[in-house]
Amino acid sequence: MKPTRFQLAAGVIALAVVALAAVFFTQGGKAPQEPAKVVKPALTVTAVTPRKVNLPLKLAANGNIAAWQEASIGAEAGGLRLTQVLVNVGDRVQKGQVLATLAADTARAEAAQSRATLAEAEAAAADAANNAARARTLQDTGALSAAQINQYLTAEKTAQAKVEAARALVQAQQARLSQTEVLAPDSGVISARTATVGAVLGPGTELFRLIRQGRLEWRAEVTSSELGHINAGTSVLVTAASGARLAGKVRMIAPTVDPQTRAALVYVDLTPVPGAPATARAGMFARGEFELGSAPALTVPQAAIVMREGFSYVFVLGPDNRVALAKVQTGRSAGDLVEIQGGLAAEARIVATGAGFLNDGDLVRVTEAQASAAAAR
Repeated sequence: MKPTRFQLAAGVIALAVVALAAVFFTQGGKAPQEPAKVVKPALTVTAVTPRKVNLPLKLAANGNIAAWQEASIGAEAGGLRLTQVLVNVGDRVQKGQVLATLAADTARAEAAQSRATLAEAEAAAADAANNAARARTLQDTGALSAAQINQYLTAEKTAQAKVEAARALVQAQQARLSQTEVLAPDSGVISARTATVGAVLGPGTELFRLIRQGRLEWRAEVTSSELGHINAGTSVLVTAASGARLAGKVRMIAPTVDPQTRAALVYVDLTPVPGAPATARAGMFARGEFELGSAPALTVPQAAIVMREGFSYVFVLGPDNRVALAKVQTGRSAGDLVEIQGGLAAEARIVATGAGFLNDGDLVRVTEAQASAAAAR
């Protein structure tokens, strides 16, 4: 009699149960386990430890560039017409250079008149001197009274005084004639011009403004709490709004502090940095850094700093090569080094390269060559 389909199925199930039982007993009664998953490193990185180095101490400040000194150049002679203007804004001039000329016809005529007056006074003085000399010779003879003799002597002194007055007038007219040429009182750069050809000038009318010797200064605004770090002679590096870079030295510190802003002005003499564009101008805004020496600092490479949500972080390597995100406080920077002011132990190992591609808890691979180089530091 042939077995039925149900009997065949029951036999197959029984054989399967027997096989499973055999496997169970051969493995010591333990159920078979699934193979463990292999976690791959997220990135190959370089690890470093923080280094303690000396970093420069700098104090940043803002201010304006201004002329060291400005000279106002005006017309000394009044009532004369301006005939020539020989310079313009931006021109460099030398001390004594002619900047403008005034009409000299009137001054020449007045000078000639004063010389004629002097000649007349000298002739009158000579005649009075001769009369006084004759009176002196007749003084003992009684031919002239004492009053007459005194009159001749007084006339001599009066004539001599008129000569001196006429001579002074000649000098004044010569000075007025020389004032028809407007001269530069010092070397420098013309910063403003109001001179117009044809204008009749009054005495003291300003024609030009001159930046003396072409010197500029930076007037930095420094708070009263920071003044104690700055002294005369402190070096400064100034960057103007135009991008021009200038080296400077502190010349003086203002003796007073503004009671409204609690800031004082620090006056810095400027010189262009060799090779940098000379585009700094008086009136420009500028930012500068006072160099106050150096101090030790715990530093990490710039590439190790990760900015997230406005804060600075580094990835600290654990013993199992997993990284942990650590918030740090940064300070000064020099080249590719950044000062760590808090949040990181000096002996910690951190990710130096590739930190921007990592997340907290990632597994990383540190190459042996790079790891040994980092340890050597």
